Amino acid sequence: MKKTLWTRNFTLVTFATILGSIGGIAGSFALSFLVFDETGSTLASALLLAIQVLPNVFIPLILAPVMDRLPRKPFLVGGDAVNGALYFLLGVYLLVLPFSYIEYLCFSLVLACLSSFDQLAYNSFYPRLIPDGFEEKGYTVSSMIYPVLNVVMMPVAALLLDAVGVPAILMGQGVLSLLAALTESRIRVEETVRRDEAGKLFSFKTWWRDLRGAARFLKKDDGLRSIYLYMMTTNGLGNGYSSILVAFFRSTPGFTVAMYSLFTVFEFAGRSLGGILHYRKPVPVKHRFTFAFWTYQIYEAMDMLLLWFPYPLMLLSRAACGFLGINSAVLREAAVQKYIPEEYRARLNAFFSVLISAGISAFGLLIGAMGELLDYRLCITLAAGLCSAVLWCTVWRHRKSVRAIYNRETEG
Repeated sequence: MKKTLWTRNFTLVTFATILGSIGGIAGSFALSFLVFDETGSTLASALLLAIQVLPNVFIPLILAPVMDRLPRKPFLVGGDAVNGALYFLLGVYLLVLPFSYIEYLCFSLVLACLSSFDQLAYNSFYPRLIPDGFEEKGYTVSSMIYPVLNVVMMPVAALLLDAVGVPAILMGQGVLSLLAALTESRIRVEETVRRDEAGKLFSFKTWWRDLRGAARFLKKDDGLRSIYLYMMTTNGLGNGYSSILVAFFRSTPGFTVAMYSLFTVFEFAGRSLGGILHYRKPVPVKHRFTFAFWTYQIYEAMDMLLLWFPYPLMLLSRAACGFLGINSAVLREAAVQKYIPEEYRARLNAFFSVLISAGISAFGLLIGAMGELLDYRLCITLAAGLCSAVLWCTVWRHRKSVRAIYNRETEG
């Protein structure tokens, strides 16, 4: 029998992801306007975004040791079901009662906690659903879903916002999340319960020992630690670029916000082409590390030069970064998840999530402060230069260990 990526389980999880993404994009778009429309305050919107980052720091660390000892499917299904119910109730609330910023702030914190929980469950369960030998294709599919739907759903969400309003969109998001949970419940996979030496399922002592065990694993593994540290830096600084880019296009003569908006279009085009090509022809095993490393280096070099380019070259640079970015992201995700032992997966994914959140918070503030003192072009150049330096000091310095992760043979 010919092996295929599109098994029953993979098809179900992909369909569930599509349902959840459609609702999430439309709901996030509606909520982004709700707070400003109701309060008229950009500070109120910024505070909301800041609060939503907090759960990504502590929720994964609290729950990951438990998730590594119990079946993960119930976490994923239950998280989506509760998420759907809460969004539906929020829609009903806004339909019948007046908006309250404080109540919405508290509710958003609950939703952010649930989202962090759900993302950890998904990242830890998803590798089990990809057939051996199809890791790269599987992660190519998952990496393409959100960007494609984001482009499709944004204009649809804008039309729905004017046509039916925020409450109806949130109720629709709730229904889609519940349908995603129902779809995930039909996944068939054997999972085991891991008890400690005393036969106990869970205790604080076990939780703490498990967390420390994962930390020791990461500390001793030069390859995995190097990948995590570089990703923390490049993601943190990369997210901080957006505020600098907005300021540059808003304040520099000859540039407009509309011109900046085309960055997304060109990056999406490059990402789509890269995803299609990677799905059809994955990178050969022996070349994966070399391809990934030089992709990272080219990406940082393009960022260093981005705002010094003429505008047409800026757009081509974004398309190239989209093309290279999805290829390197798929290689990394497939390699890392295949490399991580099953019994450590939730905890090591939790550490990665915490590092990314910390990087976004810390480097975002750093970029913002640099923008107050330096020329916007110089800010991006220096930040990308720092990313390149970290790349050489981590991934290249420990290239033997990192290569062992990337160039790992898979079954099938």
